[in-house]
Amino acid sequence: MMKIHTMIAEDEQLAREELIYLLEKEKDVKLLPNAETGKQLVELYKEYEPDVIFLDVHMPGMRGVAAAKKIMELAYIRAPLFIFTTAYEDYAVEAFEIEAVDYMLKPYDTERFQMAMNRLRKRMQQLKSKEEGPSNQGMTSSAKLLIDNDDRTIVLSPDAIYYAMPHNRVLEIHTEDKVIYSRMSLQELEKKLQGHAFFRTHRSYLVNLNHIQEITPWFNGASNITLRDKKQTTIPVSRTARKHLFELFGS
Repeated sequence: MMKIHTMIAEDEQLAREELIYLLEKEKDVKLLPNAETGKQLVELYKEYEPDVIFLDVHMPGMRGVAAAKKIMELAYIRAPLFIFTTAYEDYAVEAFEIEAVDYMLKPYDTERFQMAMNRLRKRMQQLKSKEEGPSNQGMTSSAKLLIDNDDRTIVLSPDAIYYAMPHNRVLEIHTEDKVIYSRMSLQELEKKLQGHAFFRTHRSYLVNLNHIQEITPWFNGASNITLRDKKQTTIPVSRTARKHLFELFGS
C-alpha cells in the first residue's frame, strides 16, 4: 500500500491534536513532523517533501496561503496537495486560488473529513495516472528533435540523449560522445520530449530512463543514478524524485 506522506501546519494545539487523531485512523497515511508557523512549514517541506499538507489559513508570521505559494515555487517535480483548514468560511475563495483539494472548517466533522480524504485520494490517483502515461505510452525512437545550436539546427533522436542540464546560461544536452549546447531552457526541452522516457531527477537534470544503469542510495533519503555512457556519469536524485522514479519502474 502506497503511503500518503502527510504534514499538518497548525498553530492551535487542540486543532492540531484533533487532526492528528483523525489522520492516525487512516491506514494509508504516514504522518510527518508538524509545523506551527508558516516559516517552519516551508523549512519542513524542504526536508520532508510531503504529498499533502493540511494547512491552517491563519498561521503566525506567514499566512497559510502565502506559505503554500512559497512551497509551490520551491517544488520542481510535483508540488504537494493542500487541504486548507480554518474556523472562517470567508477564506475559501482564497484557498481555492491555488487549486486546493478541499477546505475544512473547524471543529472538524468526521464525515466531512472523510469526504476530504476521498477527494485527496482521487486527486493523487489522477496525478499518478498522468505522470505514468507519458512514460509508458507513445514512446518512439523514430521521432526527431530540432535543436538550435548557435547558427545551426541539429537534428537529434531523443534516444541519443543521455541527460540534459543547464550550465553557464546555456543548456548542455549530453549524448554518448558529445555535448550539444542550446539556448532553450530545460523546461522547453522537457516539453519537446513529452511521450519519451525522460524524467526530472532533480531541479537541474533531465535524464533518459533507458540509459540508467543503476540507482544507489546517497544520504537523507536521496539517491544517485549511474548512466551507461562512457564516463559512467552520476546524476543526483532528490528524495521526492526517488519516490516517483521507483513508482515509474513499478517498485
